[in-house]
Amino acid sequence: MNHYYFTLNISYQQFLSHYSGAASSVLVTTDQGLRIQLPASRFRPYLSQIGIKGRFRLTTDQNNKFVKLETL
Repeated sequence: MNHYYFTLNISYQQFLSHYSGAASSVLVTTDQGLRIQLPASRFRPYLSQIGIKGRFRLTTDQNNKFVKLETL
């Protein structure tokens, strides 16, 4: 398993444009400087009225396939 840590701060309006299809993915930069592109739908459970804000941990398998995304 691989773990990637990052902080995300997206306003509600910005995220709606991602989720509605204008941009279907979110590009994040990990603490190590690695850029990872994730489907916007993976962040839907973390959306609140203020948007998506916080620290996250992305877990992938040995083939870098998505396993889970969680808040810290």
